[in-house]
Amino acid sequence: MKKLTLIFYSLLLFPCFISAQNTDTLAKKNNLLNISSEQTSTTNEKQPIFTVGLHGTVRGKYEYQFDTGKGRFQVRNARFSLSGNVTSVAGYKMEIDLSDEGKIKMLDAYVRLNMLQKKLRFTIGQMRVPFTIDAHRSPHEQYFANRSFIAKQAGNVRDVGATLSYSFGNTVPVTIDAGIFNGSGLTEQKDFWTGNYNYSGKIQMLFNRCVNLTLSLQKTHPDITDIFMYDAGIYYEKHGWHLEAEYLRKNYADVDFAGVNVIDAFACYDLKTKRTFKKISFLARYDYMSDHSDGIADDTGMLRINDPERHRLTTGLTFSLGLPFQADIRLNYEKYFYRKNTIPAISEQDKIVLELVARF
Repeated sequence: MKKLTLIFYSLLLFPCFISAQNTDTLAKKNNLLNISSEQTSTTNEKQPIFTVGLHGTVRGKYEYQFDTGKGRFQVRNARFSLSGNVTSVAGYKMEIDLSDEGKIKMLDAYVRLNMLQKKLRFTIGQMRVPFTIDAHRSPHEQYFANRSFIAKQAGNVRDVGATLSYSFGNTVPVTIDAGIFNGSGLTEQKDFWTGNYNYSGKIQMLFNRCVNLTLSLQKTHPDITDIFMYDAGIYYEKHGWHLEAEYLRKNYADVDFAGVNVIDAFACYDLKTKRTFKKISFLARYDYMSDHSDGIADDTGMLRINDPERHRLTTGLTFSLGLPFQADIRLNYEKYFYRKNTIPAISEQDKIVLELVARF
């Protein structure tokens, strides 16, 4: 892990070294650094063939739980990524989180081919599996300080594999994603050979430039049985409003464990201002999850409940110092509802959350 961190720091320093010697190749727009050599076309026009985009997200927060009377400070993310193009066809991305709840994690690491004027994309490496709306959001794009049950427990999957994506349509833009994956996760790649691959598929349709409909499915095999998940989500975004609803169904094959129902629904209204804050967002969310298992069997060969059934109401305010998603102050209140005699997890209880997010 120390070697991994050292290598990533070296990658971060490399663009700085190059750019110091080629300052006139810097492009400030969108944090893009054109740091490479240039090729000359037959018309003597210089075209960049290697670009590097450096981005990062830092999230620090404080949580206080009323039932326990205790609080905690936490660095939720300290994430860095390098992405860009090697040629007009080949691109890449590398992303690491130096503090994902205190742990170092290598996240994305893939090569991508962009064809047919970027309408067709082939990606191979490790990445987030194309599935759901909310689980596919990066930390700086999240609306609430803590993720929904869909994004955290049920639909949050990263794996090693390959995806094919195709976009088409002008009146109704459509994007179709399909992928096949090891099922090994990110850390067990070397000696993981399988004939039972995981797969996923996702289709997104945008109507009237303000209504997004997303349908997706996924098959995984974490241990003793296949798990099939189906997701449908829709959101409306216009006139300062973002209204979203999503439903996920998770079925376990060949085992005696009931299917899981997961719901996420929220509303956000942005009030733009001309003072210190660029906008103030007013938020409310309801999410629900029935008894959930991660699919890993216990010593008796049975699936156990990792997350008991619960409802949650979340209200919040977000003060944005920069747009979009550049610097936010998130203040949330979460109220949980459990069945009688349920013992909630230590971090899944009524709480207030104050979070600061910076993105570059």
